[in-house]
Amino acid sequence: MKVALITGITGQDGSYLAELLLEKGYMVHGIKRRSSLFNTDRIDHLYQDPHDSNQRLKLHYGDLTDSLNLTRIIQECQPDEIYNLGAMSHVKVSFDTPEYVGNVDGLGTLRILEAIRILGLEKKTRIYQASTSELYGGLPENKNERGFYDENSPFYPRSPYGVAKIYGFWITKNYREAYDMFACNGILFNHESPRRGETFVTRKITRAVAKIALGLQEKIFLGNLEAKRDWGHAKDYVRMMWMILQADKAEDWVIATGVTTTVRDFVRMAFGEVGIELEFKGDGVDEKAYVTACNHSDFKLEIGKEVLSIDPSYFRPTEVDLLIGDPTKAKEKLGWIPEYDLADLVKDMMESDVKIMKRDVDLLKGGHDVLTQAE
Repeated sequence: MKVALITGITGQDGSYLAELLLEKGYMVHGIKRRSSLFNTDRIDHLYQDPHDSNQRLKLHYGDLTDSLNLTRIIQECQPDEIYNLGAMSHVKVSFDTPEYVGNVDGLGTLRILEAIRILGLEKKTRIYQASTSELYGGLPENKNERGFYDENSPFYPRSPYGVAKIYGFWITKNYREAYDMFACNGILFNHESPRRGETFVTRKITRAVAKIALGLQEKIFLGNLEAKRDWGHAKDYVRMMWMILQADKAEDWVIATGVTTTVRDFVRMAFGEVGIELEFKGDGVDEKAYVTACNHSDFKLEIGKEVLSIDPSYFRPTEVDLLIGDPTKAKEKLGWIPEYDLADLVKDMMESDVKIMKRDVDLLKGGHDVLTQAE
């Protein structure tokens, strides 16, 4: 039985990857940070009785800032594969916590690689490092002749998160060359799902649209609507992570869809899933969105209602306007084909968030009925 260790297992990617590996018969170990609150909701359906001898998922308390702890866990698990997905991955927040981001996202990668070297596991353990499209910085002159960013495009990170991740990228490459480790970088472009964190723009949009449609929220505030991103589904991307570590040779790979969409159009698509059509008026910080049609029997909004405004506080100090990846290498060498397009992704996220918000409405209504009866 193969053994895998996942850092960041309680996150979006970690939970989907754990599902995939368990389906493939792996023993899966995951590292989670200690918290006073339960933060395992994304993997609770996978984690059963820890005393069950047939349980193939085991969690360990740990932190990417603690090298001794990481070394101990790796020594105990003796993993065949390590997927380093743990990170502080919110770009906007990285400007507020740059030192912490550098310690976790940059040096955290080094701590894992060094643990493998110290423990003498270079020949046994294959390592996947979750890199990011934020390495490129969106500079148009750095794209390839087809107008995309690929494995050979120069880097120019424009956030503390991107800078920290560029250290993780190069130290992974360095240890691969210096110690003959099977260590690979997956340069992931934006990937989303119903499990995406609530502060990331796509999930912020789908949650807000569900609330607005149900009358629970008046409107949504966003930042740069002109920003363009290459959005894929996290399920497709974690499958590629696994494929990278099954390859014959350790290399670095771009994981992307090759299609770019503005934040504004993502908003249109999300509202469209609940039968609401929008018109955008104004420019820059004065841009707003208004309802022009409402074609769903379950959701009734007043025509002309304002449902979106711009909040300048959401602008980044240095903005990346356009990111689009070239997945040609992944498709041609590993046969990776995404199963979801953007329309599928938005539909999946909206169906999930509408269901969540309806459930919350029912719970509130049930609580109100109980109080009314008590009175």
